[in-house]
Amino acid sequence: MNNLTILTTGGTIDKIYYDDKSDYKIGEPEIGRILKAMDVAFRWEVRALMRKDSLHMIDDDRRLIRQAVLASDERHFLITHGTDSMTNTAAELEDTGDRVIVMTGALHPARFIDSDAVFNIGCAIGAVQTLPAGVWIVMNGRIWHPAQVRKNRSANRFEAV
Repeated sequence: MNNLTILTTGGTIDKIYYDDKSDYKIGEPEIGRILKAMDVAFRWEVRALMRKDSLHMIDDDRRLIRQAVLASDERHFLITHGTDSMTNTAAELEDTGDRVIVMTGALHPARFIDSDAVFNIGCAIGAVQTLPAGVWIVMNGRIWHPAQVRKNRSANRFEAV
């Protein structure tokens, strides 16, 4: 992997407290801050495509993500995404050539001390360097084919379909 292109779309990973009522808003992408703090040993670039909760994503948003991938000459992509509709976007990204696309997110905002964000990002970075071409979801320490995983909202984790 010569360069990692990181596309951010929003989701819980980038949520911050907005006001005294504990309302959340999606802030700046957290992944750049995390990678700088970890002193990673590869080149990377963050492109913020949108700041949306994945429950509010529409087909046009998914097409925008696909277009961003197809417009790049890079081969390796990490996409941070909200967890509720991650599999829908993964389906839109099928058939994008010889690219390795890994999607990840967080079930708790990255700014929280007990967030799974750093763990998921670390797993996703390992995965994007070793997986064959295709679209993959990395959550909860597992690598999933998008058609074989779903989010279990009551258990707050990803699991096999």
